[in-house]
Amino acid sequence: MEPFQKKRFYLFFSLPLATFFYYSSGAPARIQNQAIVNRSKQNTNYTIPSDTFINNLLANNPQLFNSIIPQVKELGIQVIYTQIDRGKKEKDKVKFTDFTFGLDANNYFYPASTVKLPIAILALQRLNELKIAGLDKNTTMITGAAYTGETEVMNDPSAADGRPTIAHYIKKILLVSDNDAFNRLYEFLGSDYINTSLHAMGYKDVQIIHRLSVSLTEDQNRHTNPVSFFDSTGKMTYRQPLVTAAGKYEQRTTKMGNGYMQGDKLINEPFDFSAKNRLGLEDLHKIVRSIFFPGDIPKEEQFNLTQEDYDFLRRYMSMRPGESISPVYNASAYWDNYVKMLFYGSEKTKPEPGIRIFSKTGTAYGFLIEAAYFADFKNNIEFMLSAVIYCNSDGIFNDDKYDYDTVGYPFLKNLGRVIYEYELKRQRKYPADLSSFQFSYTE
Repeated sequence: MEPFQKKRFYLFFSLPLATFFYYSSGAPARIQNQAIVNRSKQNTNYTIPSDTFINNLLANNPQLFNSIIPQVKELGIQVIYTQIDRGKKEKDKVKFTDFTFGLDANNYFYPASTVKLPIAILALQRLNELKIAGLDKNTTMITGAAYTGETEVMNDPSAADGRPTIAHYIKKILLVSDNDAFNRLYEFLGSDYINTSLHAMGYKDVQIIHRLSVSLTEDQNRHTNPVSFFDSTGKMTYRQPLVTAAGKYEQRTTKMGNGYMQGDKLINEPFDFSAKNRLGLEDLHKIVRSIFFPGDIPKEEQFNLTQEDYDFLRRYMSMRPGESISPVYNASAYWDNYVKMLFYGSEKTKPEPGIRIFSKTGTAYGFLIEAAYFADFKNNIEFMLSAVIYCNSDGIFNDDKYDYDTVGYPFLKNLGRVIYEYELKRQRKYPADLSSFQFSYTE
């Protein structure tokens, strides 16, 4: 989350087959609505998913969603819910059935901290590509400064041994959505590598082009710090000099709202997001799925990761801040459900036993976003859920007056719980083996 932004009911209804579609994992996911199909001009030899399922879900729970339903367009709500059905044998392909609501790639939302997830993944991928002896995620990483606006990092007080490492930065990103940790991995990778890699994998619309929570120009964000890695003996294993990104970004005109605060002054004109990061919900959802089912997606959408990498990401996506001993977090500031909005909202309640939510959230400029894989080890169920909601009724940005507590958090909490209750009753032909997603959280 970005610091400059303050911050059992059961469903009984049937749906005709036309209201959803599924794909076998051997083919690319198709979860695009008509707006996306028109824009991308892709082959339309598939059924465009309907909003009917989730629309019915909301309508069948008026006590939870009556105040939301009339405002879905104004709130910019987008949802993707994926049912997961395993085969009889472990090696059988997994079937994913996707339901969408309001999904529209043309409806921009600021992705906030969700951009940290692909950067964490790409940092591990980059290490695998370099193939340098003595260089891994636990190697000491020293960040220099060689351009205006850059800052250096010589140590990390939050690490038990004081060493900054890629592994420790990823932990902080996934545990509490640390901004500085993201910035350091952004500087290690550079925007050319980030965007070229993601575009080659099919995430064509993604633009991750700036650091978070620091005010820098486009030129400064194109320049990334020199980085050096040292092994346990103090020997340098790899050095990356100052890098200047040369890539050309797609020019956008994205302005929103009625005004924005600039210091103490209100500027009465829309806020310009044209040079801000972009990561659509469909791409974010697919990135999460690739972490849990890499063998069940097309080759071009798979990251270059080892099994150890996948387990590392999964563990820290699901670990609670109170379970971490390096770094250690203050429970009053970082409670166990701190970044699990799709089931707990902003509540500081005790986590449900048996349930682990592997997710990445984002909160900034009035947008709340989360993409999650849910695993209930007690009841042996699993599903995926991603959603975004815009909580800025006055249309003014940077005024610290967002409707997170009254609109956003309750909606995400209720959405996650209603779908979870539906999943508890949903019939599956074969039980899911979730053992590969169970971890020890004792460090």
